[in-house]
Amino acid sequence: MTSPARISPLLWLIAVMAAAALSCANLYLGDLNQDEGWYLYAAGLVAKGQLPYLDFAFSQGPVMPLVYALFQPIFTAGLPAIGLATAGGVAGGRLITVLLGLAAAAVAARLAARLVSAELRAGAALATFTLISVNVYQSYFFTVVKTYSLTALLLLAGFLALVEGQSRRRAWLIFLAGIFMAMAAGARSSAGVVLPIVFFYLLLVRRQVGALAWLYFGLGATLAAAGVFLPLLILAPEAFLYWVIKFHTLRHSGSCLMTLVYKVGFLSRVLQAYFVAFGLGIAIIVAKWAGRNPTDTPAPADISAGRSSLGMIWLSLGAISLIHFLAPFPYDDYQVFVFPLLAVALACPAVRLSGQRLVPWLTLGLLIISLGAACSSPLNQDWFIQGRDRIWWLVKDRSPLQKLRDTAELIRQETNPGDELLTQDPYLAVEANRKLPAGLEMGQFSYFPAISDDQAAVLHVFNRAGLERLLRTTEAPLAALSGYALAIQSPEVTPLTPEDKALFAAIVAERYELMTNVTHFGQASTTLVIYRKKAGKLRTIDCRL
Repeated sequence: MTSPARISPLLWLIAVMAAAALSCANLYLGDLNQDEGWYLYAAGLVAKGQLPYLDFAFSQGPVMPLVYALFQPIFTAGLPAIGLATAGGVAGGRLITVLLGLAAAAVAARLAARLVSAELRAGAALATFTLISVNVYQSYFFTVVKTYSLTALLLLAGFLALVEGQSRRRAWLIFLAGIFMAMAAGARSSAGVVLPIVFFYLLLVRRQVGALAWLYFGLGATLAAAGVFLPLLILAPEAFLYWVIKFHTLRHSGSCLMTLVYKVGFLSRVLQAYFVAFGLGIAIIVAKWAGRNPTDTPAPADISAGRSSLGMIWLSLGAISLIHFLAPFPYDDYQVFVFPLLAVALACPAVRLSGQRLVPWLTLGLLIISLGAACSSPLNQDWFIQGRDRIWWLVKDRSPLQKLRDTAELIRQETNPGDELLTQDPYLAVEANRKLPAGLEMGQFSYFPAISDDQAAVLHVFNRAGLERLLRTTEAPLAALSGYALAIQSPEVTPLTPEDKALFAAIVAERYELMTNVTHFGQASTTLVIYRKKAGKLRTIDCRL
């Protein structure tokens, strides 16, 4: 037996401390994202007994609000037992998301370790964890409340259960892998492409991985999918199919030239976000081209499991990335939940090519380069800088999260528990613990001017007549309208027509009066205008926000 390559505990300590520091910085200083509001608000509705699609609009699978509903006490009251009594709202949601993201990185490290021989496992684990967690971009999107952390954790847990099940000949682990991967598809729709890939791959290589592995996996995935999707598909078939599938295909991306620009921009930003990983990939290709032979000699029980799992990982990576690339308007952060798989797929051949003697140096080099990349990331500047005024950098007076909390406190002072808040910024309703008018749960994506009244009722959104009726009849004592409010029409996601914009602004001005402005608020740093419903003389308030 060859002794394991010795990885200094100090390297692990530095990597873990760097990951924790980046997570804390992004939690408290990271810019707000509109998605955080409707994900947390949806979780709150589920905690109260409502269901997505049936009772409110929701544009992803149902798993995330179902899981986050379990943590609703943290979102509303914080964690007083450990001194975080005021860490509710968005901060509480970010805390849970951070923990899920770090857990995903740990599972990815374990997965990489299981795909190489014993003497290289420590190096593969550290290299994988470093690529994932010592990355400001990945850390930010594993911190803000989106589906990425949860989806990555479920997807990686599925692959790890699959590898363990194959190497140990445990059918129940392969069955569990199907459950995890189906749950991942229920958290993020594009992850669903992994299910047929893994199923047919196991079927094709059944002699190497077990004759019935495909069957166990298929049973687990089918049962989980039936449990997650089937009840909602039966209860709200039209809304379910629209929000989970159709809505994501209807966005308007402009001309063919603009579509090409968006896709090139997607590739460019992904390369910028993960250039350390892509650099490692190029180094692996060069090393193989130069004739460097892998020195990894896995135990016989691990050969088939490791090779088949890496093959499935690469196929899954390619399929999910292609789906994201082909989206009408691809965002680079779509790749966040799938990047840990790329880290695993790169770390394994990297340590094999390095060999036992050079693995410690490989992990040291990756850690140094990743720390350097983290220190030079442009996202770091966004923690403190508001923008630029000609030659002067404008420093933020508070973090976006703190400004959100201060604004929410003002709204709480001016309203009563149970009041509605007229806003298309759901994170403000979450932070203030106030209700949104029914139909505004998707924030700026709640206005579908061209659909019929019946379809608007089924989808739980507003058409033109419905939004006009809401603005004319709402009893919300306050309206909080940022640059995202009354500005976007769906499903194409294009600006409101000048006629609609003028009409809605006139209705708001007729029924509400200006209370205060909050500049540089929320995502994209727009101005939030807070109005009070006209009911007499305007009281004197503190307008320092």
